[in-house]
Amino acid sequence: MFHQAAFFSSHLLSANGLHRPSPLSILLPVHENIYTLPNILTFSRLVAAPVVGYLIVHDMHMPALGLFVYAGVTDLVDGWIARKWGLQTVVGTVIDPMADKALMTVVTVTLAMKGALPVPLAVLILGRDILLGLSALYYRYISLPLPRTFTRYWDFSLPSAEVRPTTISKINTFLQLGLIGATMSGLAMGGLGETAQTALEISWWVVGTTTLWSGGSYLWGKDIVRILSKKS
Repeated sequence: MFHQAAFFSSHLLSANGLHRPSPLSILLPVHENIYTLPNILTFSRLVAAPVVGYLIVHDMHMPALGLFVYAGVTDLVDGWIARKWGLQTVVGTVIDPMADKALMTVVTVTLAMKGALPVPLAVLILGRDILLGLSALYYRYISLPLPRTFTRYWDFSLPSAEVRPTTISKINTFLQLGLIGATMSGLAMGGLGETAQTALEISWWVVGTTTLWSGGSYLWGKDIVRILSKKS
C-alpha cells in the first residue's frame, strides 16, 4: 500500500509538470548495487576463511597456503577494480575488512592450535579484532535510519556508516599477513632455516606492537567512522 501511494504521488507530480521528489519518495530507503565484481571477490575471501582453517587443522598446509595467497591477491585486485571502474560501494567498505578479519581470525586460531604461533600474540590479535567488531556493530545500530528492525540492520545494501581505516591499521594488516604467510610457508615446507626462524620470532614482537597501536588508533582517532545519514 505504501509503495502504491508513492507510485501514485510521483505520477501525479509528473502530470502537473513538477519533477521534484514527493515526500513519500524521500522516505523510501536508498539502496546501492552490491552485486559488483569487487564485492563478489571480497565475498569469496569471506567464504575461503573457514576452508583455510580446515586445511590447516588437517595438516594440508600447501593447499592452505595456496588459498591464503588467493585471498591476498583478491584483496589487492578487488580494490583496484573498484577504483578503476568506479565500483566503490559503502557495503564494500564494511565486508572488505570483515573478510580480512575473518581470514585472520580463523588462521590465527588454527596456527595457535598447531603451536606455530604464540598464544599470547594470538590472543592480542583476536582481542583487538573482537573489540573492533563490537564497535562496528554499535555504530551500525546508532547510524541505521529508523525503523531499526532486524532485517534492515543486516541489509548491507542499505548503507548507514562508513569506516575509514587508519594508516597504522593498514600497516598492521600488512605485517600480520606477512607473518601469517611466513608461518604457513614454514609449515608447507616442513620448517624454516635458523635465520628465517629468528626473523619470524622478531616479527612476533613487531606485530604485537603494531596490533596494540592500531587498536588504539581506532579508539582515540577522529573521523574514523562517518555517519552517512540520519534520515529513514
